[in-house]
Amino acid sequence: MIGHVEIYTKDNCPYCNRAKQLLNTMNITFNEQKLDRDFTREILLSKYPNAKSYPVVVLDGFHIGGYTQLAERVNSQTRSSAVLLNESSIII
Repeated sequence: MIGHVEIYTKDNCPYCNRAKQLLNTMNITFNEQKLDRDFTREILLSKYPNAKSYPVVVLDGFHIGGYTQLAERVNSQTRSSAVLLNESSIII
């Protein structure tokens, strides 16, 4: 199960929009922080110095990367859940 998600975004960012859409589609709640409204680049880089692009996705306090890493994590969780559901439906 995906934990607490915080996503740092900026305006006119297609990958930011994709990340938010993915989270919404999967009914995963998240806290969005927007550049120049909620934080500055300097603040973001002081917290997450390895952040190189937007969005910056933080899961349970740990920077996991951007959209691609988020999608991989969500897809991995979905596959794990599907396996569990399939295993629990096996009749002996």
